[in-house]
Amino acid sequence: MGHPTIYPTGATVFNPEKASSGYTIYQAAGLGTLLIDMNGKEVHLWKGLRGFPNKLLPGGYVIGSTAERDPKYGFQDEVDLVQVDWEGNIVWKFSRYEYIEDPGHDPQWMARAHHDYQRQGSPVGYYSPGQEPKITDGTTLILAHKNVHKPEISDKLLLDDVIIEVDWEGNILWEWAVSDHFDELGFDKSAKNVLFRDPNTRFFGNAAGDWMHINSMSLVGPNKFYEQGDERFHPDNIIWDARETNIIAIIDKKTGKIVWKLGPDYSTADVKHLGWIIGQHHAHIIPKGLPGEGNLLVFDNGGWAGYGLPNPSSPNGLKNALRDHSRILEINPVTLEIEWQYTPTEAGFQAPLDSYRFYSPYISSAQRLPNGNTLITEGADGRIFEVTREHELVWEYISPYKNKRNSNMVYRAYRVPYEWVPQLEKPEEKEIFPLNIAEFRVPNAAHSGTDSVVIVAGTTASEDGAFCVATIDELKKEKNKE
Repeated sequence: MGHPTIYPTGATVFNPEKASSGYTIYQAAGLGTLLIDMNGKEVHLWKGLRGFPNKLLPGGYVIGSTAERDPKYGFQDEVDLVQVDWEGNIVWKFSRYEYIEDPGHDPQWMARAHHDYQRQGSPVGYYSPGQEPKITDGTTLILAHKNVHKPEISDKLLLDDVIIEVDWEGNILWEWAVSDHFDELGFDKSAKNVLFRDPNTRFFGNAAGDWMHINSMSLVGPNKFYEQGDERFHPDNIIWDARETNIIAIIDKKTGKIVWKLGPDYSTADVKHLGWIIGQHHAHIIPKGLPGEGNLLVFDNGGWAGYGLPNPSSPNGLKNALRDHSRILEINPVTLEIEWQYTPTEAGFQAPLDSYRFYSPYISSAQRLPNGNTLITEGADGRIFEVTREHELVWEYISPYKNKRNSNMVYRAYRVPYEWVPQLEKPEEKEIFPLNIAEFRVPNAAHSGTDSVVIVAGTTASEDGAFCVATIDELKKEKNKE
């Protein structure tokens, strides 16, 4: 099915009365780390700072990375993890996880960081009342890579996911590797067979199997379930999700054991009502102080993932689960009931005919906001938007920046309070009314000088980020004046 070649970018919808105000930070392709206001105005750029993801800290500090490992020899390995100030000066750096000697490159220490990290003080890396990340000290949890041989999993080299905790000086205080817990993951015989033959091999360097692909990792944080006596949800425990295996799990920080888990099989009676969670991203526990606190929030991408029995879409059993639309799920982690969701149906699309219109098969995220709204990054098409509990769209932004592959993809965006950026004056907010796409037209030279009436709409944002739109009635009035 074809897609439009011309469409508005920047801020396209903003309802100030219903949206949760603040700045939004995201990685603007190769340009750098970009901060925008609610009207889409670009208020600050950290040029060249990579984001996997970017997170803004109080005081105008940002965490990101300065360089990526040569993809010939590694897959999604960041050379370092850095914290920079408002001017871009590095005030903290971690890179000393593994000493790498790639052919044609000078040997160097690398963090091999990927996909996520958390600074002490903020369990999930986004704003929640009373929980602020440390900016001048504290520990940092980092999701990283390590190449391992594990014959009980596969005879191929594995790209393993590890979680490390480092102090401010970069000393490694704690380490956990998912491959050490293979027997706790719940794979059946058919899945283990497929994994052994092909652990999702990525063809770089010596070729390694990206068998789990953990893409999100955060602390459980303070929550009502632990306060009620459920030790699985200890605030220091760590929740992660793995897109290639459809698994979401919580590990005990002290023992390393998996104490709570969803997936890889969603056909059992206790979870069948959830439907199949596939290729998910950004699974985390909603922080205390925010609406829905204690519940699991996850961007259920759909797409393709999993290991198991072959089927028509997967002749070899690799990536054997498939769904062509995305969902946001808020799940009570104790009862496993869905407390809230945003699916193509809630987005206003007709299922199953056009469910694909809410669909990002990779990357993406969801953030619970202070007023109960949810900020959603539909990453594959660079769309960041905010919806109310009643699923009303109250803010939308489309990234105008494209990478070398001609994609405006956004890995993950975050909304932060205005007061976290004291370098800027609080911006004036102006409502942006959504375009009526049923009547939207661009100027047509063929009608010049005739009585034909068209809608004229600017394809670039004005200084305040709002789009200039003239309706048919307005154009008629202007023509009558002439």
